[in-house]
Amino acid sequence: MKTKWLFALWLLVQVLLIALLFHQPHQEQYYLRTPIYDESADASKQIAESLIVAKREHKLVLLQFGANWCIWCHILYHLFETDRAVHEQLQSDYILLLVDVNNGHNQATVEKYGEPTQFGLPALVLIESSGRQLATQSGADFAGNDGYNPEKVLAFLNKWSKKVPQ
Repeated sequence: MKTKWLFALWLLVQVLLIALLFHQPHQEQYYLRTPIYDESADASKQIAESLIVAKREHKLVLLQFGANWCIWCHILYHLFETDRAVHEQLQSDYILLLVDVNNGHNQATVEKYGEPTQFGLPALVLIESSGRQLATQSGADFAGNDGYNPEKVLAFLNKWSKKVPQ
């Protein structure tokens, strides 16, 4: 009987050691460590500056409305930064601007672009260098099995990159 208990205890210790060895920090803790949104920035000023650069560089401006507490905002931004094809398309044809909307911040900008956040965060708004709004997209439209689907994001970017003013 004593041998069975010792074996059960040994087995339990082995399972715990394996679990600790392969433990990954919770995804939320990983993504939320570093703020990506400037919570003090005035979005209207940021957009005005981005439109000047977009006109000069013949690009579109992609607004990502979100907040630092929003894990899905972080995950989408992470995809923008780490997926090679998505990142290259963004660099080629877009100016990405993160617009903080935490606690009503930049509410006038949200209203100006038709309340894109009404269906959740993140929300994307695409504008021409002239300031004309081309598209609004919910981040949920890019959902995949484990987060965002890079092919869906790339399809969206490719669709609109054809509209880049020359």
